[in-house]
Amino acid sequence: MTTAPSHPHPARSGPRIGVLGSYGGFNIGDEAILTCVLGCLRAQRPGAHLVVFSRDEAHTRAHHPEADDVVAWEGVSRNNVLDVLPGLDLLVLGGGGVLYDGEARRYLRLVRAAQDRDVPTFAYAVGAGPLRDAEDREVVRTVLADMDDVVVRDEESRLVLEEVGLEREVTVTADPALLLRPEPFTEAMLRDEGLPTDARLVGMSVREPGRAAEKLDEGDYHALLADVADFLVQRLDAHVVFLPMERHDVRHAHAVLSHMTAPDKGRILHGTYSPGQVLGFMRHLDLAVGMRLHFVIFAALTGVPVLPLPYSGKVFDFARRLGAPALVGVAREQAGLLLAEVDRLWDEHPQRREDLRFRIRELSVVARQTCVRCGSLLDEIGCGPRSEAERHAPPASEPRPLHA
Repeated sequence: MTTAPSHPHPARSGPRIGVLGSYGGFNIGDEAILTCVLGCLRAQRPGAHLVVFSRDEAHTRAHHPEADDVVAWEGVSRNNVLDVLPGLDLLVLGGGGVLYDGEARRYLRLVRAAQDRDVPTFAYAVGAGPLRDAEDREVVRTVLADMDDVVVRDEESRLVLEEVGLEREVTVTADPALLLRPEPFTEAMLRDEGLPTDARLVGMSVREPGRAAEKLDEGDYHALLADVADFLVQRLDAHVVFLPMERHDVRHAHAVLSHMTAPDKGRILHGTYSPGQVLGFMRHLDLAVGMRLHFVIFAALTGVPVLPLPYSGKVFDFARRLGAPALVGVAREQAGLLLAEVDRLWDEHPQRREDLRFRIRELSVVARQTCVRCGSLLDEIGCGPRSEAERHAPPASEPRPLHA
């Protein structure tokens, strides 16, 4: 059901815009995306009434006060969610990686329900893949074909949609989180984490195997990253800080620590921080090596020399756009190559710093294009909300089938 925001807002006279994604505090990258999408929508339509469809309404209400309403859409009556859709002027899907096996159909079921109620729909720099399940492929192909505009965040996602058989124009921009603004992360906060304020800090990001990283061998990559961490401790006389971007990352960070020969020089960030604070923390790092896409994005945004460890197409694609080394994956037999790349990254960064800044500026400009396209769609459908009669009118046609 719809719940009141934790911070009361004045009545909004503009359009009602729904935002649907993997929101609710499960992943810092997704929360960063939501922050940026809401910021875009507020910039495009200051008077808009923003409704977030969340997997954890209490978290979203507490951490995103810019949302006017929050709708729980997991573990609740489907009718409660469907009742909200006719009152929307636009439903925004994403951004982030929501179109993959086992998940795509859940999100697109709501998108189809909105379409059946004549609500315009917009895919906001979404990520796609892997998509091998026949049911998910069909749902993606049919529902995206009827969306008013489809924007993906990388070339890999466009190719996945093309392979699925989607026959329509798809625009490639960049991840919405490239527009995130940093928040302060003070030296006092560093000390609270047990981190030195007068030593080099190297950030590392690990993740769990899963549908998005199904080829990872846990023991193999734990040992590999422990080798990298030990090398950085010795080479740079540094402390290694593991940044959990998702709750499951903590276990894998502990596993890497257990393989290190110098675990006393390793720490796991344990506090609960906003995406902006995590971005602010990155400013304290001297170097970053990581797997999570948004860890890599945050490091690049702050100008920290970063080595992506690709486990999927989205990380490969972003590494390419950054001009980072084109590593072929995360496997123990690549330890020598990986350590050589880390060494070279440290040595060459002073010369590459300006190139990294240029590429990030360019990517940020591209990321803003998604916001502009969303604004153009709002222009096409009209700035103001529809009348009460129009909101509650029955669908113009029978609902189109969407496989469960």
